[in-house]
Amino acid sequence: MSDPVIFQQGDTPLLVSFPHDGTDIPPEIEARMTDAVLARPDTDWHVARLYEFVAELGASTLRPRSSRYVVDLNRDPSGNVLYPGADNTGLVPTTTFDQQPIYRPGCEPDANEIAARIERWFSPYHAKLEREIERLLARHGIAVVFDAHSIRSQVPRFFDGVLPDLNLGTASGTSADDALASRAFNVLASSREYSAVRDARFKGGFITRHYGEPARGVHALQLELSQKNYMHETPPYDFDEPRANALRSLLRRFVGELLEFARQGSR
Repeated sequence: MSDPVIFQQGDTPLLVSFPHDGTDIPPEIEARMTDAVLARPDTDWHVARLYEFVAELGASTLRPRSSRYVVDLNRDPSGNVLYPGADNTGLVPTTTFDQQPIYRPGCEPDANEIAARIERWFSPYHAKLEREIERLLARHGIAVVFDAHSIRSQVPRFFDGVLPDLNLGTASGTSADDALASRAFNVLASSREYSAVRDARFKGGFITRHYGEPARGVHALQLELSQKNYMHETPPYDFDEPRANALRSLLRRFVGELLEFARQGSR
């Protein structure tokens, strides 16, 4: 069995997580799924590729091999929902963002299978995430966790109209020091080409909320990107290098601000 996570250790206090970048689905699971899943429509397509520069800047990176349809690494395993009163997708989703069934009738995973998926895919990702955070704290006295995401620009299930281009989440200001969050957001908001919001519809998922402990020196932020700015949003979801390069110049400045804050706070 291959390692379910792909990890590269850096030498700065920054850890970049890509929990929805994976596309693998074991054949025995995929055989029970509907055709709606074949193209992996809800993947955070090409996000690790978009941010490939972070390794050059010395950040540690972590991403899964498995698809979010196997188990969603950014959902609370206890079952707590991210947005009470709103439509949410679960730890092991049963419908796509377009509300198409993921499983054929009678083929949905039961509680035992969900527990097995947590053990096989969810737990290794979070164990590695936790170990790296503790290593960064021990070495630098601070850890900045950046959870990198993307989504189609229009998903009526979750929001009306067109999503802002850059959606920064800090769990309503609880997962990161306000000085860091403000500096990071100011970089995003300085762009004339992209719209930016902070702690709006996307406030951060389980990773941001669970690991962000500013009082302990762990600062977690999530950035949800609108995919139209770096790729084609319809199958086969091709990467658009010219658009991606334009966006990367802003993302480099954003990540640079995270690194500068982390270095200033390190021992």
